[in-house]
Amino acid sequence: MAVWNIIVCCIYGYDKLCAIKGYQRISEFTLLFLAFAFGGLGALLGMVLWHHKTQKWKFKIIVPIALLWSVFAIGYGYGLVVI
Repeated sequence: MAVWNIIVCCIYGYDKLCAIKGYQRISEFTLLFLAFAFGGLGALLGMVLWHHKTQKWKFKIIVPIALLWSVFAIGYGYGLVVI
């Protein structure tokens, strides 16, 4: 999980670099999908570290939800969350 979150953080950094250089960007859908694919912490870290997508309300709301989803899903998978 840690490696995956580092990869997601690096992808956010790469997209920021593409934005600066004018290269082809990674779609917002893909960035949010990566956050929900157990990369919520990496996405949040990438937003803060690279100052990327921090002004977009969609990312301000959905990425923390993705982080909570990841924590809940991992806890549920290990039997730590009881409903």
